[in-house]
Amino acid sequence: MLSVIIPTYNEEKVLHSTLTSLLRQQGEYDIIVVDGGSTDRTQDIAQGIPGITVLTASKGRASQMNAGARHAGVNGTQPDDWLLFLHADTILPANGIQRLNTMKDDSSIQAGGFSHQFSGDDWRLRVVSWLDNFRCRYSRIIYGDQALFVRQSLFQQLGGFPNQPILEDVAFCEQLLKHTLPILLDPPVITDSRKFVQMGIWRSLARVFLIILSVEFRLPVLAPAFFQDIR
Repeated sequence: MLSVIIPTYNEEKVLHSTLTSLLRQQGEYDIIVVDGGSTDRTQDIAQGIPGITVLTASKGRASQMNAGARHAGVNGTQPDDWLLFLHADTILPANGIQRLNTMKDDSSIQAGGFSHQFSGDDWRLRVVSWLDNFRCRYSRIIYGDQALFVRQSLFQQLGGFPNQPILEDVAFCEQLLKHTLPILLDPPVITDSRKFVQMGIWRSLARVFLIILSVEFRLPVLAPAFFQDIR
């Protein structure tokens, strides 16, 4: 059984559309929403949709995603089953789940993610996505908004996401690369662009460059304030 794990924190603006889209997917899967203490209607939205498991964990994507993975294991996930980590503002391509189900028996594939695209048609957002996809094809570091998927057994072997407040996806993938080469699938996932627009697209683009430089050239980790919550 494929488990889709969605960490949430004050995502009432987008969560309903993400879950509605996800429930249209064909194939075998369950959905686990792990909330980090939202103060808006996020938990109510998730609990109001039948068939979705809603958990709580301490705030932080690493903590929340690890909690979701533990629940999937207790709930009967097998070692070769997929764990798919999906951001609350990101939509899978229409055949995403079905495609992963067909890949289940291919043991040569142990992990991967999807190429990325922002919603909207602003050319600057297309540039950001192009840069992100180029970086990913070069480094095979899958960012969180690319719907990372990994075998349950390998995820457990690596100890899950490291307990750090930022860049937990990058740190996990750096360990992942020591065991397998993640694949990158098309068509892309679509991430709601509101956060980039709200921050300012050029400022957001500069932010992306700083993150890439920090990761690729092993520069000091950026201050937590750089990763401010924008809802």
